[in-house]
Amino acid sequence: MNDILSYSILAFVASTVSGLILIPIILNFCKRKKLYDLPNERKVHKNAIPRLGGISFMPSMMLAFILVLFLIGKSTGRDIHVSLWSCCFIIGLVMIYATGIIDDLVGLSARTKFAVQILAAALLPLSGLYLNQFYGFLGMGDIPFWIGALLTVFTIVFIDNAINLIDGIDGLAAGLSFLALLGFWFCFYNYTLVTYCVLIAGLMGVLLPYLYFNILGGPTRKHKIFMGDSGSLTLGFILGVLFVKYAMHNPAVMEYRREGLTTSITMLIVPMFDVVRVVITRRFHHRALFEADKNHLHHKLMRAGLNQHKTLVVILTLALMFGAVNYILVYKIDISLTIVLVIDILLYLLFDQGINHAIRKNGQKPFA
Repeated sequence: MNDILSYSILAFVASTVSGLILIPIILNFCKRKKLYDLPNERKVHKNAIPRLGGISFMPSMMLAFILVLFLIGKSTGRDIHVSLWSCCFIIGLVMIYATGIIDDLVGLSARTKFAVQILAAALLPLSGLYLNQFYGFLGMGDIPFWIGALLTVFTIVFIDNAINLIDGIDGLAAGLSFLALLGFWFCFYNYTLVTYCVLIAGLMGVLLPYLYFNILGGPTRKHKIFMGDSGSLTLGFILGVLFVKYAMHNPAVMEYRREGLTTSITMLIVPMFDVVRVVITRRFHHRALFEADKNHLHHKLMRAGLNQHKTLVVILTLALMFGAVNYILVYKIDISLTIVLVIDILLYLLFDQGINHAIRKNGQKPFA
C-alpha cells in the first residue's frame, strides 16, 4: 500500500511539473495564433481568453504514467503487460483528445463529436469492460452483455458531455473532476490497483497548474487560459471509463461490492444531475434538447447574485456534501442504492428550489 502511495505521489508531481511547463507554452502559442474563446451572450467571461489549456492534460498524464510504470518494472524486475482493454482505452482516449483539439482549432459539428464519442466508448465493451451488475438497484442484479454494452456506451458518452457542458465558469469542470478523481483514487487504492492509482494521480497532477492559470491568471495578469473541448472531453471520457471500471463486477480484480454502482454515481453526481435537470427543463419549456442556454447550475447561482468564485465554492461544496451523505447512507446505515438515489434526487430538487427562490428575490427569472 505504501508503494502505491509513493508511485502515485511521483506520478502526481511529474504531471504537475509537466503541466507547469506545457501550459505557458500553449498559452503563448494561443496568443501568437490568436486562438481565443470569444465572449458572447451565452458565456460568462467578458474578455477573449486562450482556449487550448486542455491540450496539456493527456501528454502530462501519459508521461507521468509511463515514467512510473517504467520505474515499477525496473524495481520489480517484471515486464509490464498491456491488456486488450488498456489498448482500447488508449485508442478511444486518443480519438476523443484529437476530436477536442480539432474542435478547438477549427470547429466540429455536434453530430460529428457525438459520433466519435460513441465509437470511442464502444471500444470498451468490445474489450470486456462493461456494466454487468446493478447491485440490487430496482431489484435488479446481473446485466446481460448486450444490455450492459449499450448501457456502458450511453454512460461514457453521457458523462463525457456532462463534464463538457458544466465547463462554464473558472475552475468548475476541473474542480469537480479533481474531486471525482480523488474519490476514485481512494476506491482503487483500497483494492491495491496500482496502475489505476498512478493513472488517476497523473491526471490530477496536471489539473493543479491548470487550475492556477484558469482561476488566478485573470485577464489583467495575461496568463489566464481555458481548457477547451480538448480538456473537457478528455476529462469526461476518462471519468466515464473510471465510472464503468469501478461499477463493473469483476471478481478477478475486485470482490463483489454492493456499493460499487452507488460509489461511481456519487463521484459524478453533480454534473450528471445538472444535465438531467437541464434536459427536463428544456423539454418542459418546449425547447430543443441540444439548444444552448444559460440554465445550468452555475448560471442559476450567478443569477441568484453570486460571483464566479463563490459559485465555484458552492458547487464544489455541494459535490462534497453528496459524497458525505452517500457515504453515511451506504457505509454507516447500509441503505440500498434505490433509496440512496431517491434521497439524492430529493436533496438536489430541494437545493434547486432554494436557488430558484434566491433568483426571484434577486428580481430575475429562474429560467433564462
